[in-house]
Amino acid sequence: MSDIFEQDIDDEASSLADLEDEDTREGEEETFVYPEELYKLKLEYSCEGLYATCEEGITPRCGDSVIVPTRYGNDLAKCLGKASKPIGIKKGDIVQIIRIADEKDLNRAKELAQKEKDAYDIFREKVAYHHLDMKLVAVHFLVDEQKALFFFSSDNRVDFRELVKDLVSVFKMRIELRQIGVRDESRITGGLGVCGRPYCCHSVSDKLRPVSIRMAKEQNLSLNSMKISGQCGRLLCCLSYEYDWYAEARKKLPNEGIRLFYDGTNFRVTEVNPITSMVKMMGEDGRLLEVNANRFSRDGNRWRIN
Repeated sequence: MSDIFEQDIDDEASSLADLEDEDTREGEEETFVYPEELYKLKLEYSCEGLYATCEEGITPRCGDSVIVPTRYGNDLAKCLGKASKPIGIKKGDIVQIIRIADEKDLNRAKELAQKEKDAYDIFREKVAYHHLDMKLVAVHFLVDEQKALFFFSSDNRVDFRELVKDLVSVFKMRIELRQIGVRDESRITGGLGVCGRPYCCHSVSDKLRPVSIRMAKEQNLSLNSMKISGQCGRLLCCLSYEYDWYAEARKKLPNEGIRLFYDGTNFRVTEVNPITSMVKMMGEDGRLLEVNANRFSRDGNRWRIN
């Protein structure tokens, strides 16, 4: 997963490896100390999370709208409150709040929201005219700048230069088109996952670590792509933030496949369940035992049952 939007548009997944995210994270600064007054913000049109500091005299409250610099320009964001444990950010990701939005900013945001609805029809009309293969996902007009953003998805790379010229002539402002991937489309549009709850990328955080097949294996999940992938066709986001618990729990448990001697017979560990802390073993004499993990201890590199 990229910081915000995926850069590469992949074809439909044909194998488990295609469901994984590329790890594009850079090394984080371990010595960086986060500011005490750090706020979590959210861009509602893209569900992108931001972290920000304030100048002296500015104290936003939870639910306040503020003007902050974004990767696209100065725009409106909602304050979610103070951040005690920042997730997945580096020093360069922290921005500074310009000001708390006033009534003028909020009124402009309402006017632009209506304009965004009209822009959908105009965009589709221009796309049809130029015979382009594009699916419009979202439109957003920046509150503090004369700029419009159009987020679209497509199976192929699209040459939209002529389309941009047409849109500029209609809206009389700077136009930026962003081609996004399937996971980013789900993040923007939202929806309900197989668990019945809103998508993690839409409601929890957009800064989860890249998801890999290893995370599914560590959690003893079926490697059936239909069962471990979300509506976007990529691996479930929740595999990422549940992985740490499983990885830590398994350090205290024997690995599947190891052999040990117990009750006069050689046994092989066939299944380890970190949630219930139960270990299943198959003996050479045909016995199948289920033993609580608390009875296992490690002597160097060897495990034994007490």
